[in-house]
Amino acid sequence: MKNKDLAKRVKELRKRSGISQELLAENSGLSLRTVQRIENGETQPTGDSIKRLSSALDVTPNELIDWQIIEDNNVLLLLNLSQLGFIAFPLLGILIPLIIWTSKKDKIKDADQVGKSILNFQISWTLLLFFMAIGIIIISKLELATNISFAGILITFSSMYLMNFIVVIFNTLRYHNGKSIKYKPAFPFLS
Repeated sequence: MKNKDLAKRVKELRKRSGISQELLAENSGLSLRTVQRIENGETQPTGDSIKRLSSALDVTPNELIDWQIIEDNNVLLLLNLSQLGFIAFPLLGILIPLIIWTSKKDKIKDADQVGKSILNFQISWTLLLFFMAIGIIIISKLELATNISFAGILITFSSMYLMNFIVVIFNTLRYHNGKSIKYKPAFPFLS
């Protein structure tokens, strides 16, 4: 394995864990200078150092050594299209992308960013749909509005589904054409 690949992996995992080089050195039992040299690609760590680093970073030694990010646009297109599970059941629009995202976010270039955008949008949409349904139930039970019709409710929910469908297809086509995705409106649940 090239020093640069390992250096990049150690640095990324350390940052993702939210720890400093000092804390990584302390947790792994390595010197701060050794951690700095490994992260800068100046040295090839020994087997013992790799074991210590992987333990401190909560990954297996193989994950630390064999890791590499690859580009796979097909996975990202699948990730975008996986949201369409919301058509069958709203939570599927979250669960299917979540499964793909968690399994690919560290292995496929841009999967982490795209997955977070998708999940933020789908969680926001599902919550809005849920609160709309609760609001309609409360209004009808309290008889605050006497002119709520089944057709009005059907049109409202159909509009929500259509909006979600259009946003998913629009962004899938944007990604396919090499443009950035824009899943809006969305609350930043995952950042």
